[in-house]
Amino acid sequence: MENRTGDASALSVLSEGMADAVEKVGPAVVQVNGRRRRAASGVVYATGKVLTASHVLEREEDLSVVTHDGRTLEARFVGRDPSTDLAVLEVAELGEAVAEPAAKEVRVGQISLAVARPTREGIRASFGVVSAVGGPLRAGRGTRLEKYIQTDATPYPGFSGGPLIDAGGAVLGITALGLARGVAFAVPSGVAWRVAGALSERGSVKRGYLGILSQPVRLPAAQRVGLDQRGGLLVVGVEDGSPAGKGGMLLGDILVSLDATPVTETDELQALLTGDRVGREVPVGVVRGGELQTLGVTVGERG
Repeated sequence: MENRTGDASALSVLSEGMADAVEKVGPAVVQVNGRRRRAASGVVYATGKVLTASHVLEREEDLSVVTHDGRTLEARFVGRDPSTDLAVLEVAELGEAVAEPAAKEVRVGQISLAVARPTREGIRASFGVVSAVGGPLRAGRGTRLEKYIQTDATPYPGFSGGPLIDAGGAVLGITALGLARGVAFAVPSGVAWRVAGALSERGSVKRGYLGILSQPVRLPAAQRVGLDQRGGLLVVGVEDGSPAGKGGMLLGDILVSLDATPVTETDELQALLTGDRVGREVPVGVVRGGELQTLGVTVGERG
């Protein structure tokens, strides 16, 4: 009997804790009206600023949000990044309720709650665990994530753009259901907050390029030259006047790292060519003639 009582008490504490987590983030979760058929959700990530999913904004004018206390407020479109399926709205008189991003790295197996405000009836939540953490990920609609969170929390209609939170109410990521059908993915809060900052500053996200054509290859043991990885990108083309060409990259080089981060797939390289690396010279590791060399390449910006 004592064990049963203890188990019931533990479940009660867990249940109350999850309800507290939803209640904590609730004031920072808004309904987003940006498409004809169904409202979506968004999260207040900074004073007067809302993060939501890009695919739920079918228009960039006549936008509004509904707050936790029932106010309908006009929203101004700031910018979107289709690659991460994120968008930012600016809302005057929104209030001071701001969501808190999780301080720790997300872990597979931890409790996750998808939270949303798809209707005026109030907050909604779906319970699950983090089932995978990885990246890069290429999905539909041209999306490409350097990192992603997969959860088995059920993504009900209207949950797109809402926060995925931990058991303490901190935001693990932004639910972006436009990434893949039938699977609930979230953009990690670290990536989402960084993209939001870029969108607020210039309405878009810097995306860079090297100007090479490449294909994944395996590195024979003799060519690993002290590397832990077993593959890289074989350079099969270098554009004239490109950043790679100016940096000394040659046909036949095997690109194995960029800015000290190992690279084995094209998606991994693309994920690294963003943010503050654009326009900056970064070290690029290549295997050439059986030797590891480091080139200085200034990452170009796509027009």
